[in-house]
This record gives sequence, structure tokens and C-alpha cells, in this order.
Amino acid sequence: MAMYEILKAGGLTGGFNFDSKNRRPSYTYEDMFHAFILGMDTFALGLIKAAKIIEDGRIDSFVKERYSSYDEGIGKKIREGSTNLEELAKYASDLKAPALPGSGRQEYLEGIVNNILFE
Repeated sequence: MAMYEILKAGGLTGGFNFDSKNRRPSYTYEDMFHAFILGMDTFALGLIKAAKIIEDGRIDSFVKERYSSYDEGIGKKIREGSTNLEELAKYASDLKAPALPGSGRQEYLEGIVNNILFE
């Protein structure tokens, strides 16, 4: 998921602070060598799978729909920073009883990620 966020942000502008530690019974130079290879292989696989998650599009579609209220009205003004506390207070006082938020569908999203990771 770290690689997913990096790809969504447009890539790296610097580098990783990569640190690979061995387990206590693994103390040789060879153990350290294998630990670094394993760590880099894990990041490489993460990059491949993150690209597949993005190409799949279901996560991005869910997020876009979930936060669509920030694309218009008061939500858009909040996002753009073009409102103030007075306007927000008036908006809130004019609201009726709030509706329950839609389901976060966590299991659905985890299922998407797992399907892509384990395909």
C-alpha cells in the first residue's frame, strides 16, 4: 500500500529510507545480504501490485464516489479554502437531522486488494 500511495502521488521525488533488519538469530553478513534482497523484492512486488490496483480502478471509483460531496457546494468550498467559519456555522445550523453516512465497505475494499495481491 506504500507503493500505491507513491504511485498515486506521481512517484518519488527523492528516495526511500530503507532499512532492513535481521532477526536475532540471523547475524551473518550473508543473512544481512538476504534481508536486503528480500526487502527490495518486496518493494518491487508492491510496485507491480500497486500498479494493478490502480489499473483495476475499483478503489479509485469507490473513493471518488465516497467523497463526491466535496466536488460541489459547501464541500467544494471547504476543499478550495473559499469558505469561512461563519458560513460553515450557518450551513450547519440550517441542516436537518444528519443522515447516516454510507457504509465504508471495508471488507469489499480489502477483497479487491486481496484479489489483486493473490492472483
